Amino acid sequence: MEGFNGWLYESFNHDFAIRRFCSERVELEQVELEEAMNYDIDSCCPDDETTTPHLAASEVQDFVDSFFNMDNNVDVDNDGDGKDDHHNFEKKDNSDRFRDEIETFSIVNDDLMIEGDELERSDSCEDLGSHGIVPSIVEASHGVDQGLHLVHLLLACAEAVSCRDLHLATSMLTQICASATPLGDSLQRVSYCFAAGLKARLSLLQNVNGNGTITNCVVNVPSMAREEKSEAFHLLYQMTPYIAFGFMAANEAICQAAQGKVSLHVIDLGMEHTLQWPSLIRTLASRPEGPPTLRITSLTSNEHLVELEAGIKSLVEDASSLGITMEFHVITEPVTPSLLTTDNLNLREGESLYINSVMHLHKYVKESRGSLKAILQAIKKLSPALLTVVEQDANHNGPFFLGRFLESLHYYSAIFDSLEASLPRHSPQRMKIERLHFAEEIHNIVAYEGSDRIERHERADQWRRQLGRAGFHVMGLKCLSQARMMLSVYSCDGYTLGSEKGCLLLGWKGRPLMLASAWQLHNASS
Repeated sequence: MEGFNGWLYESFNHDFAIRRFCSERVELEQVELEEAMNYDIDSCCPDDETTTPHLAASEVQDFVDSFFNMDNNVDVDNDGDGKDDHHNFEKKDNSDRFRDEIETFSIVNDDLMIEGDELERSDSCEDLGSHGIVPSIVEASHGVDQGLHLVHLLLACAEAVSCRDLHLATSMLTQICASATPLGDSLQRVSYCFAAGLKARLSLLQNVNGNGTITNCVVNVPSMAREEKSEAFHLLYQMTPYIAFGFMAANEAICQAAQGKVSLHVIDLGMEHTLQWPSLIRTLASRPEGPPTLRITSLTSNEHLVELEAGIKSLVEDASSLGITMEFHVITEPVTPSLLTTDNLNLREGESLYINSVMHLHKYVKESRGSLKAILQAIKKLSPALLTVVEQDANHNGPFFLGRFLESLHYYSAIFDSLEASLPRHSPQRMKIERLHFAEEIHNIVAYEGSDRIERHERADQWRRQLGRAGFHVMGLKCLSQARMMLSVYSCDGYTLGSEKGCLLLGWKGRPLMLASAWQLHNASS
């Protein structure tokens, strides 16, 4: 493995050279950089990053180890005191730094180190395959792990796609498809999804504007029925803790903030189902001070109306049987600042207002932060007692394709590894979760740009910055013990919990995957 890591270090050094000296890459990133100028500068480069980053061989090795040897990252706090929660996730720092430095290198230094000889030698990406970035199949069969080989094929293909070398990218895809399969191990399955995304991006590259940007157009991909997507989401909720974790944390935060309140109004941004609310209703019904009255307003699209109506009827009946007077309203309009007003939402005097967003706010993160900022400002004007935010803890919204690709490959590899550990390889439920839920997210992250790219997940620090600037401060969640109890029901011990600056983090073998948080206005009482 040590010899291979040395080869890997040389390969990544060559990768940086390609990125520096490929004229097509320089031109493309110049266009991307101009488009990214409206993007919040904090999301483009790490704080205080003013010099050229230098990657030590140890950092590259740490990245490789964190990617392929996730078992070594297990560090779960089982003491129940929460003292080691932050430490649980410290092992990701080196790989995060590696990814950040790749992205910063592209942003800051592309135009600083171009020399005439090098530029002449590398004005296309054809030499990617001839200088060692990808070992040949023969080399792979002589000791280089096939999983590592598959990942390097993906990285080389992504590099070729970013340079718009369609011939090389197609060649790489042919090799990837020889090993990637939706029925194989976790790495083969996630590679299959990323290969499909790269193939779709190649199709988009056939439609390029005169200024070098990708035309927003629809790729011909198999359509899936709304019922199939809903089934996959329900299976993900039932068989993994990722969704249930967010629901539990948000509900606990609402109940904590609602102590002593007699009339509650919850507005759910982007509600597609009613899975979150039975638990909240049961908890409110058991309050020592007695149950409150409850109103839930769902902001959703027409396509989810049928499923919602069926769930709403059951919820209202259950609430009534527990002594809670409950109203449920559905507004089928896009969530815009103009919709988020007192009149449109029918806010009433004396109600305590709670805004709930589970994996929805990231859809308002655009190249310019104006869209999210306007939504947050509109929420602030409503003066909610609490804003709950549950999101995927990942940097899938960097301004450059290669950085996003590497981050998302690392992230979804951990997701697929957790599915491998808890569900049989030929489980039809697992196949549906992967094919109808996660594969669709990967496809959107990898294939699309501009307004078509809506899966713009970000890390906790970015949400902390954006919400802080909008006038909110974090309300520390007090449900770590409940989260541990919830994880104990799953027949898998790879899940990890951590707490960082008030946010609760759910991870797999030390890598954070989901964040849950609750926010109050700065002038609100704690």
